[in-house]
Amino acid sequence: MGRGKIEIKRIENATNRQVTYSKRRSGILKKAKELTVLCDAEVSLIMFSSTGKMTEYLSPSLNGNTKRVYDRYQQISGSSLWNSHYESLQNALNKQKEINKRLRREIRQRMGEDLDELTIDELRNLEANLEASVKVVRDRKYHVIITQTETTRKKLRNHTEQHHGLLREFEPIDEDPRFILAVEEEDYESAIELANGQNIFTFRLQPSQPNPHNGGGYLRLA
Repeated sequence: MGRGKIEIKRIENATNRQVTYSKRRSGILKKAKELTVLCDAEVSLIMFSSTGKMTEYLSPSLNGNTKRVYDRYQQISGSSLWNSHYESLQNALNKQKEINKRLRREIRQRMGEDLDELTIDELRNLEANLEASVKVVRDRKYHVIITQTETTRKKLRNHTEQHHGLLREFEPIDEDPRFILAVEEEDYESAIELANGQNIFTFRLQPSQPNPHNGGGYLRLA
């Protein structure tokens, strides 16, 4: 029995439709390859299934250069494949230029320029926008000032605590008779003589910190 004729119409069943596509896709790819080998033809084949999957074939003689096929098609047919695309890009570019022009004009107006063509209502709107912008900037400025002030206060508290801690560390030295604290150079020399031969440690304070008991000078532990 011969193969029965199949009515050429859309296959409603999705599974059957996909199976038929896979079989006939293999057949058309085979024919394309045969045309390439037998007839030395340049073949470019692109297919998309109903699910969006792409299948393509390009003759080996084209070296993978699909654009060469499209350029040759345009040259022979006299049509252009890219005119609509170029027009779309040009329209998009013109829109961006208009937007850029409008934004530049608004920036100049916010700087007090190009105001001659504005109506009274447009000037009022511009004034309201500027006042709102000034308020936002002022609020941000106050926030930064408050934040920096609080940070400085925290640093000052930390330094004060460190200073008090150092003072507490030196308090036992003043009370321990084994230590002699010398402020002036003469006191230091005398303390050295006193410490010789005894279990006494001598410290000399050099100028580095304010000393209210020494005429506003500075003391540093040597």
